[in-house]
Amino acid sequence: MRLFLLVCVLAGLLVGCSSSSAPDAPKLDPNSAEARGAALFSGKGRCATCHSLSPDVTIVGPSLAGVATRAATREAPLTAAEYLEESIIDPDKVKAPGFEMLQMDTSLAKSLSTDEISDLVAYLLTMK
Repeated sequence: MRLFLLVCVLAGLLVGCSSSSAPDAPKLDPNSAEARGAALFSGKGRCATCHSLSPDVTIVGPSLAGVATRAATREAPLTAAEYLEESIIDPDKVKAPGFEMLQMDTSLAKSLSTDEISDLVAYLLTMK
């Protein structure tokens, strides 16, 4: 457990991946789906390993700053929430411009429950 915490702290320091590193990060009710999603983003979901929440910062995959706004226009007729859910479950279906050659780890979604995916989508929808 100590090693895991140390790795998380170091990863956050090295790449600024914690959910609080997002500029203008919304204040979340700790009991909300959005807060659970934020914890998943930086924890079990491992999203922060590859995705920054800061504009124009690329770790491996595209920055997710403003993703809620972009998601609403990416794949008609899907809503932003539907597009984000699809992107988590089938990440290679529609690729972000400039990242077409990147292969995302599809096993990540399999490690999340339906409720966890919903929480992660709720959190990403706060990234306007």
